Amino acid sequence: MHETIIRADPKQIIRDNLEYTLFSWSKQKNIDPIPFQSGEGIYLYDYNGKRYVDFSSGLMNVNIGHGNQRITAAVTKQMQELSYIAPGHVTQVRGELGKRLAAISPKGLTKTLFTTGGAEAIENAIKLARLYTGRHKIITRYRAFHGASYGAMSAGGDPRKLASDAQQAPNIIHVEDPYCYRCPWNQEINTCARECVSHVERVVEFEGPENIAAILMEGESGSSGCIKYPPDYLKKIRAICDRHGILLILDEVMSGFGRTGEWFAADLHGVIPDMIATAKGITSGYIPLGALIVHDKIAAHFNDRVLWLGLTYSAHPVCCAAAVEVLKIYEDEDLISHAAEMGRYMSRKLDEMKGKHPSIGDYRLTGLLGCLELVRNRKTKEPMAPFNAKAEEMIVMNAVGSKLKELGLLTFVRWNYIFLAPPLCIQPDQIDDALHVISQALEIADREVELT
Repeated sequence: MHETIIRADPKQIIRDNLEYTLFSWSKQKNIDPIPFQSGEGIYLYDYNGKRYVDFSSGLMNVNIGHGNQRITAAVTKQMQELSYIAPGHVTQVRGELGKRLAAISPKGLTKTLFTTGGAEAIENAIKLARLYTGRHKIITRYRAFHGASYGAMSAGGDPRKLASDAQQAPNIIHVEDPYCYRCPWNQEINTCARECVSHVERVVEFEGPENIAAILMEGESGSSGCIKYPPDYLKKIRAICDRHGILLILDEVMSGFGRTGEWFAADLHGVIPDMIATAKGITSGYIPLGALIVHDKIAAHFNDRVLWLGLTYSAHPVCCAAAVEVLKIYEDEDLISHAAEMGRYMSRKLDEMKGKHPSIGDYRLTGLLGCLELVRNRKTKEPMAPFNAKAEEMIVMNAVGSKLKELGLLTFVRWNYIFLAPPLCIQPDQIDDALHVISQALEIADREVELT
C-alpha cells in the first residue's frame, strides 16, 4: 500500500519551478506542470495523493519501474567508497559494466565509451565514424530523433530542430522513411520492391559512397511515430553498408534494454551494427548515463592511434554502479522476455480497441514501444493532427491528452500519436486498466471521425 507523506506545499513547489527554472520544448507561460512526490512500479503520485499510471515510462527510460531501492543501495554504496574519479583511471564498476554490456550486445561489440546521455553517445558515434573511416558524410532518416545537441539534432529530422536550422551541423544527408502506413511510394508492404531501400541506395550513389562514413538508423523508431521497419529493411541497409565500406550505427537510446522485447532491437532485426549508441534504459533513468558500444574492429583501429574523444564524466563510478544494478534487475526479474510477452498481450487488446474506435487508423507496437495513430477518416488516412501541427491544429489531440491526464494516465500525445510505452514490469491487469482510460479519451477523437 502506497502512503503519501506531505513534505511541502505543492502550490509553492509549482511557483518555485515556474519562477526559477526553464522548461524544455515549451512556451514558459501558461503551462500547468504536476508536482510529483514519489513513484512506485508503473505509478507516480503527486503531492495531493493522486495516482497516475506512467504509460510512457517517463521519457521511455524508466524501464524497471519507479522507486526500486536496489538502485538506491548500489549508488549509496558506491558514493561511500568513491564518488568521482577522472576517466583516465579505472574502477571496479566501470569494468564490470563494460563486461556486462559486452555479454548482452550483438557479436563483436565488446568495447564501450561511456557518456552522460543519448545525445552525447550519438555525437561521439558520428565523430568516431569519421575518425575511423576518414570520410565525412552521415546518412540518416527524416522521421527520427537522435538528441538535442547540435550534431545529434542535425542528424535527426525532427522539426524541433527547425528553430535552430541555420546552425545545423554540416554533412548530414536525410533519406525518406520506410513508413508503410503512409508509404512515400504508395506501395503495399506485401507486394512492394522495397523502394525505401533502393531510395537509400540512390542517395548513396548521388553523395558518393567514398564520402559516406556511416548510415545512422534508430534500432526501432520512437518519438517520430514508432514507424515499424519492413522485416528485411535493416538487413538490406546493412548490406548497402558492407558493399561500400560504410559503418552502420544504430541509435538504441530508446529501443535498447528490453524495450522491444530483446536486449537491443538489433537482435530483433538480426543485424550486427558497427556501433550502438544507447542510454535511457541503461540506468532506467535513475541517474544519467549513456554508452557508445563499438565493434572490436573499430576499437582495434585505435590501439596505436589516439582516440580523440573524451568527457569529464565518462564512466562516472556512481552512474556505472546504478547501471550494473539495473542490468542485474533486468535479469533477476526476467524483464526482457516479460516485455515481449506484455507486448503480445497489448497487441491483442489494441486489435479489440481498433474495432471499437474509428479514430484509430493504425497502431504500431514492438515489445512495449508503440503508439496509436489517430485519423479523421480511415479510408483517406487524414491525420487527426498533421506532422508538426500548429497549436490550432492540435485542438482535438490536446483535448484527448487532457482527458488522459484527468483520468490519471500520463503519456505523450504528439501530433496524431498517443504513445504506448509503459515500464517493462507492467502486468496484464494494469495494461487493461490503462487501455480502458485511453479508450475513454478516444471517445473525444471518435466524434471527429468522418464516417464513410
